[in-house]
Amino acid sequence: MPFRLWRSRFIIFTAIGCLILTFAISSGVRVLAQNNSTTPKHLTTVTAQAPNLGRHFKELGLEGSILIYDLNNNRTYEHNPPRNATAMFPGSTFKIFNAMVALETGIIPDDVAVLTWDGIKRPIEEWNHDTNLRQAFKDSTVWFYQVLARRAGYKRMQEFIDQVGYGNRQIGTAEDIDRFWLEGPLQISPKAEIQFLQRLHRNNLPFSQRTMDLVKDIMVREQTPEYTLRGKTGWLNSTKPELGWFVGYLEQNKNVYFFATTMDMRQPSDAPMRIEITRRSFKDLGLL
Repeated sequence: MPFRLWRSRFIIFTAIGCLILTFAISSGVRVLAQNNSTTPKHLTTVTAQAPNLGRHFKELGLEGSILIYDLNNNRTYEHNPPRNATAMFPGSTFKIFNAMVALETGIIPDDVAVLTWDGIKRPIEEWNHDTNLRQAFKDSTVWFYQVLARRAGYKRMQEFIDQVGYGNRQIGTAEDIDRFWLEGPLQISPKAEIQFLQRLHRNNLPFSQRTMDLVKDIMVREQTPEYTLRGKTGWLNSTKPELGWFVGYLEQNKNVYFFATTMDMRQPSDAPMRIEITRRSFKDLGLL
């Protein structure tokens, strides 16, 4: 074979070989890159961080605490743990308990039986009329639930408090029967409120099923196809600083989230913030 022809074929074959090698190398790099980009799921899983619930208090310039308990996952989210473990006067959150005692003892037959207003003008206009258990719960009508406590009496009230193990179990003397939850000596911590609410949800309290079902229905604040929010607010002006409460539980996504929010109340315009902070905290958890 002439040298010139041989050289030409050599150049052609060499060029083709280089092209094949380049293609193979580039293909191999591409495959390797694809394989490296597919990291095992257990390596890419990001551990969920507990949300900073305290930022909502800070943004609103308020002092307080919040505790949320996720039942299905047995997980607690909270801001200000020391305060969540501190016993405080329950205020109107005690209306949950008071309503059950009234229904169980028959001193009021149901949620629509009306008590007559005593005619004493009080600073909250919604309190100045005849009302029933359900509406008084919604309006947080203090005089109505004071009447129920007096009718239940010291002995029966103390017996129920002891059976449930509510708070520090102290209701004072017979003279304190219509104010022991407002001025003491009864106290309960946010953490203990959560435990009480769990027992109510599970129907694990020394009350009839009818009583617990009625009170749970009275507690409903919001109900949509997606969730049900039950709760009760409270506001105590017998403490310094004044104390605000919001307790209850949210049923959503086949789960239950119990909550207890407390807040130092500076002025009447702070009242809605008890609920606002709770709702913001639920949104941090992907709820509501």
